[in-house]
Amino acid sequence: MYNKITIIAASISLATLLSACNEQSSTKQAVTLDNETNKASYTIGVQMGSQMAGIKDMINQDALFMGFKDSMAGNDPQLSAEDMQATMQDFQKTVLEQQQAKQQEVSTSNAAEGEKFLAENKTKEGVKITESGLQYLVLKEGTGEIPAATDTVVTHYTGTLIDGKVFDSSYKRNSPATFPVNGVIKGWTEALQLMKVGAKWKLFIPSELAYGERGAGASIGPNQVLIFEIELLEIKKS
Repeated sequence: MYNKITIIAASISLATLLSACNEQSSTKQAVTLDNETNKASYTIGVQMGSQMAGIKDMINQDALFMGFKDSMAGNDPQLSAEDMQATMQDFQKTVLEQQQAKQQEVSTSNAAEGEKFLAENKTKEGVKITESGLQYLVLKEGTGEIPAATDTVVTHYTGTLIDGKVFDSSYKRNSPATFPVNGVIKGWTEALQLMKVGAKWKLFIPSELAYGERGAGASIGPNQVLIFEIELLEIKKS
């Protein structure tokens, strides 16, 4: 635990120190990035700053800078090791609570927006709904076989959020995706077992048939409805 706390504290210090130093030396000449040391130092600052930007408002930069100077000068810390460790444990707890609250706020908002979108979308011409709540629109009928859950398929697809933002596309990579039918999100698994080879469908996938409350990476938030245009190119039999 102590190592983790130490790393977090060091990261916060590096991230915030640049801002603190800049405020206190704004009249001085900017550092020139013309050597390896300065470039490495700048790169570390950028990386740490981006990682800790979310908690910058929770840091008192004057106090941070004071601690940094005491450490660099070899002065005894003004807080005991036990006090600093306890403080960082409390700080981590506060950060976690705020992150969880923010996550819940985003989750609730996404769920409401998704529910509204699906309610309106299901009334559009050609949109069909399965028992699970999956919505789909047939863009092109296929003429080949229908894959089973145990089959592996080759597809082209584009995935977007309901606001139109593209988060993934095999077309952009110019490389079809190959995967087992039962190895993807529930909405895909269901749809693929209804499609014939050669078909192209547009899927409107409720969050519970996609990534649910956990989301996926930085692009897909909690409780987000996903839209896919998917083209079934080939079945690779098991």
